[in-house]
Amino acid sequence: MPPMYPRPSEGSASLRLRHACAVAAALLSASFATQAQASRSEYLGWFDTDGDGRVSLAEYQDYLSQGFHAMDRNGDGVLSASEMPAGVRLRTATTLESRRRALTRMFDRLDLDNDGYLDANELTAVP
Repeated sequence: MPPMYPRPSEGSASLRLRHACAVAAALLSASFATQAQASRSEYLGWFDTDGDGRVSLAEYQDYLSQGFHAMDRNGDGVLSASEMPAGVRLRTATTLESRRRALTRMFDRLDLDNDGYLDANELTAVP
């Protein structure tokens, strides 16, 4: 049985179009990979306050505790029901110390090479 569509000849428009699509797909793939790496590096920069290219536990906790500090209006290290956003209910008050302990556990899960720091890949990995 003959093929349903004729095979493109060497100089045909169909073959040139296929080639152009393949090149475009390769370029887009490389562009997305570059953008993803830039995004990882930028994200790491938000945490990396000392600029050493990696995130320590203290930097991780400090950055991710900013929301807690913003909500803790009286600065006592405890989020009470009155300090929570509308519609959020707490069974018990949340302390900064309990938040930092939870962040330590998360950091430890992300630190795949157990060197005590997160690089851009570890920081952006799904926990």
